[in-house]
Amino acid sequence: MDGQPTIHGENEHVARAKAAAEIVRAAAGRIENARELPSDVHQALVDAGLFRLLLPRSIGGFETDITTFAEIAMVMAKADASTAWCIGQGGGCAMSASFLEPAAADRLFGPRNAVLAWGAGVQGTAVEVQGGYKVSGNWSFASGSRNATLLGAHCRVIGADGKPRLRPDGRPADRTALLPRAKARIADVWQVVGLKGTGSDSYAVEDLFVAAEDTIDREALDEVRVPGTLFRFPTIMIYAAAFGGVMLGISRGMLDDLKALASTKTARGAASAMRDSEMFHADLGRLEARWRALRSYHFGTFRDIWNAVDAGGPLTLEHRVNARLASTHTVYEGCQIAVEGYRAAGASAVFESAPFERRMRDALSASQQVQGRPTHYATAGRHLLGLPLDTQIFV
Repeated sequence: MDGQPTIHGENEHVARAKAAAEIVRAAAGRIENARELPSDVHQALVDAGLFRLLLPRSIGGFETDITTFAEIAMVMAKADASTAWCIGQGGGCAMSASFLEPAAADRLFGPRNAVLAWGAGVQGTAVEVQGGYKVSGNWSFASGSRNATLLGAHCRVIGADGKPRLRPDGRPADRTALLPRAKARIADVWQVVGLKGTGSDSYAVEDLFVAAEDTIDREALDEVRVPGTLFRFPTIMIYAAAFGGVMLGISRGMLDDLKALASTKTARGAASAMRDSEMFHADLGRLEARWRALRSYHFGTFRDIWNAVDAGGPLTLEHRVNARLASTHTVYEGCQIAVEGYRAAGASAVFESAPFERRMRDALSASQQVQGRPTHYATAGRHLLGLPLDTQIFV
């Protein structure tokens, strides 16, 4: 890939992310106000290769391991959570390339600025026609879609006879159609509390023809055409690792901002400066310990899973549940750490000129996403007791 830095090891991915994060940090206010990644910020991410981390090497990607990807999300979220969210979402979407025929993968993802975004859930229909599908539907929560070159449309498959196609287990069959962003009608609905800069718009198409070669079944890992450990993992597990990393970055940033504030602040009526308060010392120490434990748990879980699969073992149900439990707990507990850090900052936290209130809104918004659903604890609990799972969607 022309102009792409040579990669000598996984640490270089993180190093490039840290360099790009300095650009993102300086632009955080602009990202918030624009409700999207400004073109210069997006270009810095493209130049750093951060949208190619999970693409196959055969088309200029890096096939980064899951833990490194989660660490990059953490690094970027400390600078700006919306940017990190777009990278996490874009990385998961990029794995679509592994399902495509080589020529289609190169056509769609070969360009250096290629970015795929898609909305949540199977919200459309794909009617079988000669050579492909007629796609119709409306999708929402398409994070990063304003900077995307491609959109993904998750659809129920309808046969030419008008009947829904079914999977072997009786569930409705679905496929994801990959289409140029310019082919869709975009609706600016992203008027939200937090993660404002993700530009997570809605989009729609009606009776749009999409060639069969530009559609994939995200669940059918046996249809993956690219060898390599990364592509033995489902997209949902990539999101679990990445969005846990985002929450670690938000909460890390909150604690670092809190420490900086303590160096200068004396609370009204307090007998000593914040940095000299024994009560604050204890509170900060507990928050730091909780954050470090959470980081170790999250990264350690995904590192263990990666190593087991990389060694040639299967991706088991135990791995899937462990990943779900780790990501859910990281999102939930990381949000609590951010909330407590915000409260510890006192009245200083409420000003838009300070970073606390933006981190607070981002943390709460990130915790509302499906990765942080408290019901996932119950799913893990059922598995621990040897009971059948109550869902198959998020494991």
